[in-house]
Order: sequence, then C-alpha cells, then structure tokens
Amino acid sequence: MNPSLEQPCSYPEIYSNQASRSGERRTLIVVGLTLAMMAAEIGAGILFGSIALLADGLHMASDALALSIAVYAYIYARKHAGDRDFSFGAGKVNALGGFSSAVLLGVFALIMAWESLGRFFNPVTIAFDQAIWVAVLGLVVNGVSAFILGNGDHPDQAGHEHSKDHNLRSAYLHVLADTLTSITAILALLAGKYFGYFWMDPLIGLFGALFISRWSLGLIRGTSSVLLDKQESLLLKRVKVILENEPGTTVTDLHVWEIGHDQHSAVVTLKVENPKTPAHYKQLLSVEKELAHIVVEVNGS
Repeated sequence: MNPSLEQPCSYPEIYSNQASRSGERRTLIVVGLTLAMMAAEIGAGILFGSIALLADGLHMASDALALSIAVYAYIYARKHAGDRDFSFGAGKVNALGGFSSAVLLGVFALIMAWESLGRFFNPVTIAFDQAIWVAVLGLVVNGVSAFILGNGDHPDQAGHEHSKDHNLRSAYLHVLADTLTSITAILALLAGKYFGYFWMDPLIGLFGALFISRWSLGLIRGTSSVLLDKQESLLLKRVKVILENEPGTTVTDLHVWEIGHDQHSAVVTLKVENPKTPAHYKQLLSVEKELAHIVVEVNGS
C-alpha cells in the first residue's frame, strides 16, 4: 500500500505550556531583585566612596544582563509560539537563551580566575568590615533568588523525568554562582581579618572560578544537545516498545528530539502485517505527554 502520513499539528497550543510561563515569572522576579541590589550598591559606592561596593554593584549589573537574556528568550518564544516561519515552533529559543547565558557564565569564570591570579602577585588593601557586610547582603539576595528559580522541575505523575528548562536552569546557575562567590568571599574575608590569611581571598576565588566553569560547560552541553537535535534515547526506547507491542508491527525508522521545554517531536516509519491508520498509532503514543508533534508513516509488509 502507499505510505500514509499524519499531518503536523498546530503549534500555538503546544508552546503555551504552564511550565515555561512559571519560569518566565520567576526569572522576572529575580531580575527585579538583582536590579534593586545593583542600584543600592552602586548608589552606596558613589555616596560613600567605596570601590568595593561600586565593583560589586557593577558585577550585579552583569548578572542583570544575563538574566535579561533569559527573560527575553521566554517572551520571544511565547510571542512567536504560532509563527509558521519556525518549522517546529519557537520552543528552542529557550535553549538558545540558556546557551548564551552559559557562555556568559564561562566568561565570568575566566575573569574571576584572572583577577584571582593577579591578586596573588599584586595584593590590594581590603576594607574588611565594609566588604563583609556587602558579601552578607549579597548572600541574602542571591539565596532568595536561587530559592525562587530552583523551586520547580518535578517529575510528572507517570514518573517520567521531564527535560530541563535550559533557560530557567541558566538563570538559576547564574544566581547559584553568585551565592557560591558570596559564601566563599565571606569565609576568605573573615580569615583575612582575624587570622591575617590574605592569600585566602585569591585562592578561594580560583576554586570558585573552577566550580562555575564546570556548571557552564554542563549547561553548554545540555543546551547544545537541544540545538543540534540530539536524539532523546530514553523516550525513543519507550516509543519503540509501545509501537512494537502491536502484533505484526516493526519500527523501521524512528527519530525523537526536543523542540521545546517538555515538548518533543517524533517521526516514525512502521512495517505492519495488517496496517491501520496513522491515527491509530498516534493514539497509542498519547500516553507519552511529552510528544507534541508526531508524524507516522505506515507501510504494508
């Protein structure tokens, strides 16, 4: 018999998912907190003549820029959810935003490492009391931000592990990196103030840069797999099992890949002894809620 093809579904409904809207709202709240902290530190630095406060405020400005990329990616994906110029919708914009933020995170780690090495050879005078209070305030703001962004991403009721929202994850890693630097800065400053261990500040800075670079590389790998249409192996295996449980059915070609947050596409070719309509096989796959777009080709044996 001639191959039968299942027509693609419409996209506005696919990409208006609640998880992405939740991530957008949470990221917007954190951008607001970051901007408020930035304004306070820059204002206090200028008013009191504190270079430490001014530098930390400018650092918060770089974080606000990275988080703004995440917000823009959410808004762009939502606005273009039904845009037919995108073959599978605009869901991958979130992964692109996450990739861009991951690169910025890596650049931040390199700058941090460079500054730490420089301070080994050219130590600077540290106003310990003022710097400690700044670090504590930054820790509180970053801790609250990390809690807001990290409060989510649970498995569904069927126990399937959902794909990560890479855009939200990139924002979370930015504030988590800041939380880590705040904690290590407090420890280093206390060691310098009470024990005279001035070398602790650049040493801990190097360790912080190492951890941040590892997070950055992990996020780059995760977002790259989405942007390059890497196969979703676990979901692919489940799809194959479901279809081949039908008597006389063999999967001869199968592709499953991510097209948006918790959304996947599947293209499958079947060889069947007693063929049924493509709609029948699509109905079999309806248990996999992550499959937003399915194309089925049925061939007789």
